[in-house]
Amino acid sequence: MKTFCTAVILMALGLIVYNQQLHGQTVHFKTANGIKAVVNGINVELEIYNPGIIRVIKYPKGSGFQKRSLAVVKNPDTKVPRRIRITDSSILLETSRLKVILNKKTGKISFCKLDNDLLLSEMDNGAVFKPVKDGGVATFDVKQSFLLEKNEVIYGLGQQQNGHLNQRDQKNLLVQGNTKVAIPFFQSISGYGIYWDNYGPTLFTDDKEETSFDSKVGNGMDYYFMQGDNGDSIVAQMRFLTGKVPMLPLWVYGYSQSKERYKTQFELMDVVKKYRALHVPLDGIIQDWQYWGKDSNWNAMRFDHTTYPRPKAMIDSVHQLNAHIFVVAWPGFGPKTRQYSEFKKRGMLLNFDTWPPKSGAKVYDVYDPTARDIYWRYLNKGVFSLGVDAWWLDSSEPDHLNERNSDFDQKTYLGVYRKVRNAFPLEHIKGVYDHQRATTSAKRVVILTRSAFAGQQRFASNTWSGDVTSSWESFRKQIPAGLNFSMTGLPYWNTDIGGFFANSYIKGGGAKNPEFQELYTRWLQFGTFMPMMRSHGTAIPREIYQFGSKGDTIYDVLEKFIKLRYSLLPYIYSTAWQVTNNNQSFMRALAIDFKQDKNVYDIGDEYMFGSSFLVAPVTKKDAKTQQVYLPADASWYDFWTGVLVKGGKYINRATPIGIMPLYVKAGTIMPWGPDVQYATEKKWDNLEIRIYPGADADFTLYEDENDNYDYEKGLYTTINFHWNDNQHTLIIGNKSGHFPGMLNTRKFRVVLMKHKGGSSVKLTKNVDKVINYNGEKIQVNLSF
Repeated sequence: MKTFCTAVILMALGLIVYNQQLHGQTVHFKTANGIKAVVNGINVELEIYNPGIIRVIKYPKGSGFQKRSLAVVKNPDTKVPRRIRITDSSILLETSRLKVILNKKTGKISFCKLDNDLLLSEMDNGAVFKPVKDGGVATFDVKQSFLLEKNEVIYGLGQQQNGHLNQRDQKNLLVQGNTKVAIPFFQSISGYGIYWDNYGPTLFTDDKEETSFDSKVGNGMDYYFMQGDNGDSIVAQMRFLTGKVPMLPLWVYGYSQSKERYKTQFELMDVVKKYRALHVPLDGIIQDWQYWGKDSNWNAMRFDHTTYPRPKAMIDSVHQLNAHIFVVAWPGFGPKTRQYSEFKKRGMLLNFDTWPPKSGAKVYDVYDPTARDIYWRYLNKGVFSLGVDAWWLDSSEPDHLNERNSDFDQKTYLGVYRKVRNAFPLEHIKGVYDHQRATTSAKRVVILTRSAFAGQQRFASNTWSGDVTSSWESFRKQIPAGLNFSMTGLPYWNTDIGGFFANSYIKGGGAKNPEFQELYTRWLQFGTFMPMMRSHGTAIPREIYQFGSKGDTIYDVLEKFIKLRYSLLPYIYSTAWQVTNNNQSFMRALAIDFKQDKNVYDIGDEYMFGSSFLVAPVTKKDAKTQQVYLPADASWYDFWTGVLVKGGKYINRATPIGIMPLYVKAGTIMPWGPDVQYATEKKWDNLEIRIYPGADADFTLYEDENDNYDYEKGLYTTINFHWNDNQHTLIIGNKSGHFPGMLNTRKFRVVLMKHKGGSSVKLTKNVDKVINYNGEKIQVNLSF
């Protein structure tokens, strides 16, 4: 049932300043940023950031509130037209998209559409300030309560391991931890998002009485209301506030291999060589911890000369094999490292126990810009200068062992640690990103990291779900965890394929254990449709040859899906451009694309990957079939058989080990990449263009130099494809843009999937049309 705001005619227009005595209180209105008022002893400020974003600030009268946001990069927009009016009971602010009503008696703020349809309301007297001490500093425990509709569905809060897509009926302490990412943001199916801009431990509560954020420390409360018509537009609003997403290099969308851990440079090199010998595609190899030696030398940011005697030669050899290398770095340092000594001398270490246990390691003050300079100086000299391609910034929560309340009383550059602890990953990742960008523009920053906070998308970070257990239950939880994470505005997310802790499968033969093979295979199928496809774990090595050899069922299935990933690279890279340029997301809860179908609101075991693929990972042991819901108002092609199914119903799909339910939306144009051993092996000069008819379709093929930041200068190309379903015509538009080394002529091999049966991972032999394309618009008819 819809709730409506009080109907009020807003009379005043433009820049007006009021100063009136109301009910014994003085209410001030300043229109440079919005409105300021005092209600029941609480200062209330409403600031306009764009017509659909309002910042709400509250703090007790007599206290001050000034803050430079760590997450938000925008400032209020003083040029947004607004209307303001005062009544006996309310102060009203209207933009071209919103009405905001402040109740002068209770302080309640209501957010409404222009037609008075209520989007969200605070509770009457819902702002609570409880005086507390934080490390001896006077501050407040701040709480704001809201009223949501009974059946309203919300998503977000970061990455939670509760197994739920809908985050209603939850009590969740938002604090960073291994496998848990705390982001105080949610978006509603009703068409809005709330970002609570506080970096301390925050209790999110949703029950029958209220929905609230309660932060343990804060000089005031500070949140942003953002209106959006759907999930994409809410994410766009969040990125408008907190920053856009840079492009990652093409190679990082290929397959990356890791384990805990490669112990010598020779072991690492052998993995790359074996993949090349087996002709299984590979683009990334990851060097985990202790390449520096003993734990007392933890994170020394230089290679131990006994196990890695020639690190530059190792990295050069990886490059000669057309692969790339990640190297791990931590925020903590062992007591015998040069970094530890320098940070300690400067008073830049946080004094609590971190990983590894009993090593004496301490983390540096990531909030201090000078400390971040020092961190990069060592990282650059000892690692990046050798030619390393990407970072694995582990323990970015950070790990906090033997936790004591007093640990959070110590001072950081930005004040008491408790007040900023959830922003630790944001500041840490920021330091590495900013310094690499300042060092070179020839290599795009790539950061794999274990934790995140709002705004971290602007620092090229790809968050993985932490050290999750190798179990079917854990596997199932990763899907809604990733979807909720993506709906906070951070598009890059992945998991350890197969789960990190696989110890329970060792006795059964490890990688030869049939039970682990099944779990790992199903997880890798899921990983094929993540923004990053990366295998990693402890106890059991995960390289493909550990599972058998060519001709063995499991090996062949693993190879099939790795090669499928490479076939998808033109689609994935073009989707990455949509993420960067148009604020879209890779992993998309069905409610984003099919909001009109209420059946999808709480489906957490399926998702869209980009705009075209519906992915339904098999997350139950020994599953012979799987129930899949196909959203309404669309028809769906079974990727494997080509059978067209009308949406709006559940179906049972057979799931032998080589099949994960995968559907392509009718009305799809799908570029299919060449058979390659690494992402840039072949140019896209002979792409297969698969058309799934049944509705009109559009697709934009994006290309650039695959690495470096020249795309920011406009050096890239796009080609728009349009399928007119009624006329059975494909229109390929004029190529737009240019970059060095771009293709001036090419072939497009067009395949109409309606009469081709099932889709093959391999390129189609008999295509419907071969188009010679020289960059100019062309139209072709494809008869059924």
